[in-house]
Amino acid sequence: MSRSNVELENLPGFHIRRLQQIAVAVFLEETQAFGVTPVQYAAMAAIQRQPGVDQRTLARSIGFDAATIGSVIDRLEVRGLMQRQANPDDRRARLLTLTPDGTRLLRKIEPSMLRAQERMLEPLPAGQRGLFMAMLRQLVEGNNDLSRAPSATVAPPAATTRDVAPTTRKKPSGTALGKPTRAAARAA
Repeated sequence: MSRSNVELENLPGFHIRRLQQIAVAVFLEETQAFGVTPVQYAAMAAIQRQPGVDQRTLARSIGFDAATIGSVIDRLEVRGLMQRQANPDDRRARLLTLTPDGTRLLRKIEPSMLRAQERMLEPLPAGQRGLFMAMLRQLVEGNNDLSRAPSATVAPPAATTRDVAPTTRKKPSGTALGKPTRAAARAA
C-alpha cells in the first residue's frame, strides 16, 4: 500500500471549511447582543426582500434544505420575529413575513453584521477584496448544483463579476451528498 503525502494545508477544502468556521465565529461575536445565527439572519433578510415568500422558496433562495429552514423558522416564530400565514392558493403552504419586531431587529443588527463582513476580509489588501469576492461567487455558482441544497439566487449584476464567467457542472448521478452535521444544525 502506498501512503499519500498530501498535506491538508495545501487543499482548498481544508481552507474553505476553516474560513466558514471563522466566518460564523466572527458573525456571532459581532452580533452576540442580538442572539441571531448567520442562518437566521439570512432567512430574515431574504423574507424582508420578498415578504410573503413560502418556506420552500426561502430555502432555495439562501441555499438551505427545507428541513433545516423549517427549524430556523420555528425558532424565529417563537421569538416573535417572523410569522406564518396560510397561502390562499395552496392550503399546505405557509407564507412568511417578518413581524414589526423582526423588522426592527434586522435594522438594528445590520451595522454589526456589516462589521463582521469587514472583519472577515480585513486580512486581504483592500484592492484584492473585490477579486476575492468575485472568485468566491464563481466557485459557489460553478459548484452550486453539487450542493445538497442548491441555491436558486440570481447572480449579481454583470458589472460586479464581469471578468468571472460562471461554469456549469453536472451533478454526479447516484451521489449521496449527506445530511447536515450536528454543528450545522446547532448553528441554525
